Amino acid sequence: MDTATERSSTGLLGGPELSTLERVVIVLLGISALTHLYAGVVEGAPPVFLAGVGFVGGIVLYLRGVRRHTLTVAAVPFTAVQIPLWYVAKAGEYTAVGYLDKVVQVVLVVLLVVLALRQRREA
Repeated sequence: MDTATERSSTGLLGGPELSTLERVVIVLLGISALTHLYAGVVEGAPPVFLAGVGFVGGIVLYLRGVRRHTLTVAAVPFTAVQIPLWYVAKAGEYTAVGYLDKVVQVVLVVLLVVLALRQRREA
């Protein structure tokens, strides 16, 4: 299990080194960001595109080491709300990309909660 004391002092983009859990969360956030950016452009849906930009912004801030616990906690509802919004907005017109993104987001919400609890315990 990775802990804050096992990490080296600096990682990607000048922030503290990432644990394995943090790396998995970043990859899943990246997948969700890409699917939102793609869907936002292809479907001409600015709110979907902006959600993708939000994911990217959060990733960059996290990698820079900016208020990681706060970002983790904020990412839980930001990610979770995407699921019912997709269900309502698509109203039966679901795509494989959408299903992939929702599976990623369900796993992501669980892992974000675990990460937030670990960060709180390590603080």
